[in-house]
Amino acid sequence: MNHVIVRTKRQPDPDAVAALAEVGVATAHEAMGRRGLTLPVLRPIWAGARIAGRAVTVLGQPGDNLMIHASIEQCGPGDVLVVTTTSPSTDGMFGELFATQLAVRGVRGLVIDAGVRDVAELTAMGFPAWSRAVCAQGTVKATPGSVNVPVVLAGALVRPGDVIVADDDGVLVVPVDEAPAVAAAARTREASEQERRARFQAGEIGLDVYGMRATLERLGVTYVNDPADEEDTP
Repeated sequence: MNHVIVRTKRQPDPDAVAALAEVGVATAHEAMGRRGLTLPVLRPIWAGARIAGRAVTVLGQPGDNLMIHASIEQCGPGDVLVVTTTSPSTDGMFGELFATQLAVRGVRGLVIDAGVRDVAELTAMGFPAWSRAVCAQGTVKATPGSVNVPVVLAGALVRPGDVIVADDDGVLVVPVDEAPAVAAAARTREASEQERRARFQAGEIGLDVYGMRATLERLGVTYVNDPADEEDTP
């Protein structure tokens, strides 16, 4: 297998990235036809973070963070570092010193299908990270891998330059060429949700707002009165 570090200028539309960061994972996922979501094994190490940015991908070996070191100079403002391994790993491949290097370069966060450590320090820095595990187990720096190649991140294909959207609901991959259309659809969906929210706040319920009474009737669901209520009537 050839191990490569690919230099690429492939960038998603910045307006689309900003819109996707604002609407978040759940709305963007629905707007994209419920595609692109990673498996829910990737969780934020601290709550409340919400990011979107260009994917810089790393394919490394389990227990070895050499290629994370090699990826740093390929990262720039607005990027999200995406790290996967050739076989499952929970070792703590990423910590405070990596985050310091990335933060200086303007990187928005990390998504790693392995482990992180130095969680208290990362939280204090405000550096967002989503990981499979939190683990103090250290790693070596000895085995080759690749940077900016297509990878599979917790079940989702990520190509360099794709948009990563991440928040408390999970991690979403939006193909770079689809980002403007998905962002526009997400904006439309968000506006529709705001209108429904106002109706719910006014006292309406989902059965009526979504027109689901007809669905219940079609499915043969009927309303009946509790006989005990009639027995209690004087």
